[in-house]
Amino acid sequence: MKLFADTAIINEIEEVSQWGIISGVTTNPSLIAKSGITLGDAIKKIVNLVDGPISAEVNEGKADDMLEEARVYAAMHKNIVVKIPMTLEGVKAVKQLTKEGIKTNVTLVFSVSQALMAASAGATYVSPFLGRLDDLTQTDDAGYKLVKDIKEMFKTYQFKTEIIAASIRHLEHVNQSIKAGADIATIPYKVLKEMVKHELTDKGLKIFAEASQK
Repeated sequence: MKLFADTAIINEIEEVSQWGIISGVTTNPSLIAKSGITLGDAIKKIVNLVDGPISAEVNEGKADDMLEEARVYAAMHKNIVVKIPMTLEGVKAVKQLTKEGIKTNVTLVFSVSQALMAASAGATYVSPFLGRLDDLTQTDDAGYKLVKDIKEMFKTYQFKTEIIAASIRHLEHVNQSIKAGADIATIPYKVLKEMVKHELTDKGLKIFAEASQK
């Protein structure tokens, strides 16, 4: 499973890019707002830090409006993936962008049927949201089951669309994404830093440090 950074804050991307394990970056309007810069400026910086898919989200609306915006982003760099909301207008936009050879990431996916529609339109990626679905269902595994079901459906019908597990809130969501067979997990900076830690690792390091002093 590939690891993407789910952030638009440049200093966070600068740091995680140095780890050598980040394969891409996803952004959205909320993340851009937190970054304090425009999406265009963020893209220009991010593509120089991470050599992989960079998702840039269009505003929800009519297909023609999303297409116009998508073409602007796609023209900025070869690694840009246009993030499209899961709506009927979005599906129409994905179909046309696919014909034009522009990669797409259909976001806000919460059901297998939505994933089927996106894949049928030719989406490069679909992004099921684990955290938000768990919130809605008040369970701790609804998101996991969704990713697993989408994975099985894509395999059954031989879709090439890849699954990006999104709305990752904590380490268990990362573990669930792995178990469910997600192709990618896009993970917030805070959770990425937590992935390397374990209490037994810390204890072991302490024991080794004390032994080396002796």
